[in-house]
Amino acid sequence: MPYLRYADLILLAAALPVFLLAGWPMLGYLGGAFAWCAQRAVQAWTNKKAQESDNPARVAGIVTGSMIGRGWLVALSIFGVGMIENDAGLAAGVLFIVVFTFYFTVSIATRPFDQPKTGSAA
Repeated sequence: MPYLRYADLILLAAALPVFLLAGWPMLGYLGGAFAWCAQRAVQAWTNKKAQESDNPARVAGIVTGSMIGRGWLVALSIFGVGMIENDAGLAAGVLFIVVFTFYFTVSIATRPFDQPKTGSAA
């Protein structure tokens, strides 16, 4: 099921024709897509750094800082788009929430399959 890790990006790409056909602001799509992809890249980088560390305090700091920083990154990105055009800010926010909800649901559903098996059958 490793392909499901990127299902959110497929949904993000599928939202582009919806925006085009519905006549929604493309700035909203670009802002929401930027916010999603940027925070996803930061998440991947910080998760890698956390997995490389043996120090539990460092891992907690990396993960906590990542969550707070990514929240600010997304909020400021959507706010910035909204300052340029109100409707685009709304579209960016809605797009981000839809993609996040999908990503979160898929990650919860697939988490048991991502964990390495422990123990032995003998």
